[in-house]
Amino acid sequence: MYFKIALSVTLLALFYMLPGFTVCKMGKAKPEHLSTLSGLLLYVGTPFMVISSFLSLPFDKTGLLHMGLFFLLTFFLQAVFFLAIFFSTGASRHAARRMLAMGATCGNVGFFGIPVVKALLPGNPEVACYAICFTVSMNVLVFTLGVFCLTGDKKYVSLRSALLNPSTFGLAVGLPIYLFGIGERLPDFVQNGAHVLGGLTTPLCMFILGIRLASMPLRRVFLCKKAYLISVFKLVLFPLLCYAVSLTLPLPFSFRACLVMLSATPCAAVILSLAEIHHSEEEVSACAIIISVLCCVLTIPLFAALVF
Repeated sequence: MYFKIALSVTLLALFYMLPGFTVCKMGKAKPEHLSTLSGLLLYVGTPFMVISSFLSLPFDKTGLLHMGLFFLLTFFLQAVFFLAIFFSTGASRHAARRMLAMGATCGNVGFFGIPVVKALLPGNPEVACYAICFTVSMNVLVFTLGVFCLTGDKKYVSLRSALLNPSTFGLAVGLPIYLFGIGERLPDFVQNGAHVLGGLTTPLCMFILGIRLASMPLRRVFLCKKAYLISVFKLVLFPLLCYAVSLTLPLPFSFRACLVMLSATPCAAVILSLAEIHHSEEEVSACAIIISVLCCVLTIPLFAALVF
């Protein structure tokens, strides 16, 4: 049953790529538009996705503690996995290897992961907030080490870059709403607006990916060896590490299941968004995301069957 649920969610995400692919092939959308769309996804969609997840969740001290633990654990696992790849491959001297380290570590835990864990654990509203904690911990790495991987400029590896990014902006608004339980007291138009803007992230993310796929020769996409290597690390090795860790945790099942399922998501869309914005490594980023999205149709249901 859980295999089928995970399969249906991943297939739906693939379906969202079709409009972008189609309008690009029709000449109604162009790759030149992607930096603008990526900016909207990153700086509008991401904060509202975070806020939306906290709006309807009642405050609970144990839940808050678990979210803090989830943030720390996911940050630690991603950092260890990234650094292991970075130093073992000599990535400091090669941009493509730096992208391997980043793509293999950072997953689409928000845009792609939230629909997956919500579908698999429908009676556990906290799972969306676990995904947000994972998103925030990932973005701390992405907006420091990730931008360094794209630009080669060490100035981005700073505390300021780690703290000032779209997910932390959303957290700065969403967390007080959760802590003081004011979400349900907000006007309906505010709640609905936040949910709508937050809900646009998954379709818009895949729409952008569809445009990118349509703008590239399919032969180059499917023959990109680096994309397959990144996908193996991201879809198999990293979630296996998280699964092994989850077996040792004396924590609720929803916590452990989210850790594994979110770690099994395809390469992070934010990597492509930043690549479009910084005009660096766009093709490798796009190929890795496309291949990992296509392959996760098999790997995510398999991990769902393993965990559940």
